[in-house]
Amino acid sequence: MSQIDEMRSFVRVVEAGSITAAAAQLDVAKSAVSRRLSDLEERLGAKLLVRSTRRMSLTDAGRAYFDRAVRILGDIAEADAEVTGASRKLAGKIRLAAPLSFGLLHLSPAITEFACSHRDVEFDLDLNDRPVDLVGEGFDVAVRIAELDDSSLVARRLSPIRHVLCASPMYWDEHGRPDEPAQLVDHMALRYTNAPTLGWTYTRPDGTNGEIRLQSHLLANNGDFLCQAGIAGLGILLQPSFIVHRAIEAGKLEPVLTDYRWRELTAYAVYPANRFLPARVRALIDFLTARFGDDPYWDNCLLTT
Repeated sequence: MSQIDEMRSFVRVVEAGSITAAAAQLDVAKSAVSRRLSDLEERLGAKLLVRSTRRMSLTDAGRAYFDRAVRILGDIAEADAEVTGASRKLAGKIRLAAPLSFGLLHLSPAITEFACSHRDVEFDLDLNDRPVDLVGEGFDVAVRIAELDDSSLVARRLSPIRHVLCASPMYWDEHGRPDEPAQLVDHMALRYTNAPTLGWTYTRPDGTNGEIRLQSHLLANNGDFLCQAGIAGLGILLQPSFIVHRAIEAGKLEPVLTDYRWRELTAYAVYPANRFLPARVRALIDFLTARFGDDPYWDNCLLTT
């Protein structure tokens, strides 16, 4: 077994958190990974990992070796890419995680177009609103719509994510259209349960900030479901424009208080800071950045309101 294979197995075990997870990501037997770790420690004459039935932790020597090994493996990958990149088309697998609604509505056509242009690139997609551990679960890249606070990740801005306050025209006709947020207090909200707070925050035209809290008529952890409930006239909703834009353009939902700025987030492509980014992943991120951009097509629904 080569020294590089031992080093790569060690790094993957540390990142994945277990020999079993690392073996699955490397697509080798668990026994092979264990043997590589044992051979590595024997060759170095040092204990790198302390293993028990419940957890695994790095020794001081293991921590120092891990940091150096990550850099070495990154340099090897980068050197290979520099030599082969000019004469080789994009190939290999991309493991990507993304929120469900954004993935279905906007990543699906984007990745389909990218895949048609790069037939040797394989995709393994996880479309789910749960937070994923990029390193531990072996993802190459993730799309996150959030305010990022994880300094261990590199983030590339894809697009602004604007929220729209809306309901069906039938609902507004029956309950009245508000002139200011305070007039919403008697309305029933269709609320997204994965939001970090119960309140709906906004910025007034004069630049001051405010927040309202409404009674919730219906709760769901999926924006598409809430969009359909809004179209049915069940209440008002505050949703990203990338979810409601088609319903607005079709006249099924009507935005209100559009001179107020409601919750604003950003869509990012994120990847681990300590891992070399393959050319295929970098090309995909470049493609998504160009496709979405600072004025995403889904915000066109706000230009006519």
